[in-house]
Amino acid sequence: MNIFLARLLLNWQRTKISFYALISLFLLSLLAYNSGVIFSTHVPFMLNHPSEPETFLPGNATGNSRRFFSLSTKLSSSDGKLRTHSPFMHKNAILYHPRRRKRHRRVLKVLSSNVNGMRFEDRVMQFFNTSSHCEFQFFMTWISSIESFGDRELLAIQSVFKAHPSGCLIVVSNSMDSRKGTLMLKPFLDRGLKVTAISPDFDFLFNNTAAESWYNRLVRGGGGVRTGGVSLGQNLSNLLRLGLLYRFGGIYLDTDIIVLKSFRELKNAIGAQTLDLETGQWSRLNNAVMIFDKGHHLLYEFIEEFALTFNGNKWGHNGPYLVSRVVSRLRGSIEYNVTVLPPMAFYPVDWSRIGGLFRGPRNAVHSRWLLGKLRQIYGQSFAVHLWNKQSKGFKVEEGSIIQHMMSSSCVLCNSSSLAVQNM
Repeated sequence: MNIFLARLLLNWQRTKISFYALISLFLLSLLAYNSGVIFSTHVPFMLNHPSEPETFLPGNATGNSRRFFSLSTKLSSSDGKLRTHSPFMHKNAILYHPRRRKRHRRVLKVLSSNVNGMRFEDRVMQFFNTSSHCEFQFFMTWISSIESFGDRELLAIQSVFKAHPSGCLIVVSNSMDSRKGTLMLKPFLDRGLKVTAISPDFDFLFNNTAAESWYNRLVRGGGGVRTGGVSLGQNLSNLLRLGLLYRFGGIYLDTDIIVLKSFRELKNAIGAQTLDLETGQWSRLNNAVMIFDKGHHLLYEFIEEFALTFNGNKWGHNGPYLVSRVVSRLRGSIEYNVTVLPPMAFYPVDWSRIGGLFRGPRNAVHSRWLLGKLRQIYGQSFAVHLWNKQSKGFKVEEGSIIQHMMSSSCVLCNSSSLAVQNM
C-alpha cells in the first residue's frame, strides 16, 4: 500500500510539472506573437523623391479647426510609383488638410495668365484709351472662381458707376476673363458703362521690382516661399493691387466696397481704419481703397516691403499692416507725398459692428439712430467697406442702412441683385 501511494504521488508530481511546462510554453508563445505585432511596424527608408512644392501647400483662410493626417501619399512624376511617407521622417514636412490643398491649387491657376493672344499691358491701355470719356481708372481684383462672384460684387460695381458714370473699370481676374464673365458684365455694357475683365500678367506687373524675385520663387516652388496658413489668394490680391497701381495709376477698390460719392477730389490717398484715442493720429491704415498716380514712390516701397517681409501665417501682415508700416516709416520724408484720410472716409463702421448696418429699425429710437447714422455716412464718407468676411452671411433687413445704400447705388434696377436679401 505504501509503495502504491509513493508511485501515485510521483506520477502526480510529474503530471504537475508537465502541466506547468505546457502553461509556460503557451504564455511564451503568446508573448512572442504580441511582440512581433507590436515591433514589426514598418518605418520607411528616406526616399530621394522631390519635396512637395511649397506653393502647393494650402492655406487655411477660414480659421476653422483643422483635421491633420500624419501620412501623405503622392504620385512621383518620374517613375509613376505611388509612395507613402511619414511627415515625421522629413524635417520640412507639413501636415495639411486635403481641402486646403485643393483650394490652394485652385488659387494657383491664376499664375498661368490667359491673355487671349494679346499682351496684358496692351489690353489694359487699349481699354482705357479707346473708351470715350474715361475720366477715372478703376481696378478691382478677383482671385476666386467665377461662381463665387455674386450679388455683393455686382452691387460694388454698380456703386462705382452710380458715382462715376464716366469711369472705366477693369476687373483683373482669370475667371472673370471668360465667356461667362462677359455675360455677367453684359448688363453694364448694354447701358453704355465701361467695364471689362482682363487676366493678370504677373511677370509684367512685377518686372524690375522686388516682387519679381518673390514671384519667381513662388512659381518655382520647392520651399522658396513659405505661403503659410493665410489664403494665398488673399496675399496675391494684396500684391496684385500694388502692381496695378504702380504700372497704370488709378483707383483700387475691394469688391466689398460700396462707393457713395465721386473720388474726384482725391489724389494719392489712402484711408485710416483706426485712430489712437489719446493722440487723435491714425493707428492703422487699410488697403481696401487706394488712389495713386502711376509710378508713385510709395507704391514701390509697398511692393518692396511685401517681398522682403512676406509672412503667410499672419493675417493682415501683407495688407493693412504692411501699408501701415511703410507709411509710418516714411512719414515726414520727401517721398511721403500721400494724404491719409480719416476712418469716416472709407471705413465709417468697424468690422466688429458692421452687423448694425444690416439691421432694420427695432423701435422709434432705433429708427432715429439709423436715420442719423445714414446722414452721417452720406455726409462724411466716400465709400463704405462691408467687411465681407464678417458680414457675408447677414440678411439685409427692411429699412436698414444697407438697404438704403443698395437702392441709391442701383444702376441695374431691374437686375436680380437688389432682390437678393442675403448678400
